[in-house]
Amino acid sequence: MKIGLRTIKTAAAAPIALLLASGLNLESAASAAIITILTVTNTKRSTAKTALNRLFSLSLATVIAAICFLLLGFHPLVFGLYLLLFIPLSIRFDLAEGIAVSSVLITHYLVAGEMPLSLIINEYLLMFIGVGCALAANLYMPNTEKKIQEDQAVVEVSMKKMLGQMSAYLNQPDKEEQLRLECFSLRDFVREAQVRAREFEENRFFSGNSYYFEYFAMRRLQLKVLSDMLQILNRLDAEPEDVQELRELFDFTAQTLTEENDGSAILTKIDETDQRYQQKKLPESRQAFEERAMLFQLFQLFQDFIEIKAGFNRNK
Repeated sequence: MKIGLRTIKTAAAAPIALLLASGLNLESAASAAIITILTVTNTKRSTAKTALNRLFSLSLATVIAAICFLLLGFHPLVFGLYLLLFIPLSIRFDLAEGIAVSSVLITHYLVAGEMPLSLIINEYLLMFIGVGCALAANLYMPNTEKKIQEDQAVVEVSMKKMLGQMSAYLNQPDKEEQLRLECFSLRDFVREAQVRAREFEENRFFSGNSYYFEYFAMRRLQLKVLSDMLQILNRLDAEPEDVQELRELFDFTAQTLTEENDGSAILTKIDETDQRYQQKKLPESRQAFEERAMLFQLFQLFQDFIEIKAGFNRNK
């Protein structure tokens, strides 16, 4: 059984919240621990956002509860009315995640049959202690940047290898199917790496840089295009001389594909190759025409593949 860092933090922070609430002789002290459990998330930013939303949610809940209970009495049916008002307003103000926690705290008024200032302060202290312990627990986050950079290296090497294999396996449909499986596997890996990149960026409060996340998003788009290209290659059975220039393009890209490469040199080669194909004699048979059409579609997709990277470099 694997115990993650978030679990360890929660297991440490929740008892501390309970001890603090008990030490202050707060009513329903266990609620502070529950709030901590529900507030600890995977990143600093998300925990801070959740904590802030919890406080806003409690304020909204307190105002609505005061109106309902003080005007109509502390009755279960009035609590239902409170929910009819509180839930839609929480959704309207993007505070939905605080509905359950705030409503649990509001039931303390219902049980007590009154809303004195001391009890209202009690509920706010429970909330402050709960979210405060959650925030404190997430002050430490391991630096995963090295792992993300390693993920980048894996993606770069894998894509180079795939492009080299695409060049070697042209006009070999049985080989292309294996490449498609490798492409899907790499897409899964990139998706996981993108999640890690998002968590890394959300653990930096004062940085709006989303470079790593955008990098993996760009590679996912490229892999989608590669997958479409492999579907065509799986049907392609052109003459060797017709695919030679395409093979050279794949080889050149495999050799020059890097994080820093803006793709401009490859785009130039694609344009030159496309012009040469357009100058060739038109095919005479239906089959040759269909093969030429597939080659043209491949060039279009390959150009999209490179332009995705070029666009990324322009915008970073």
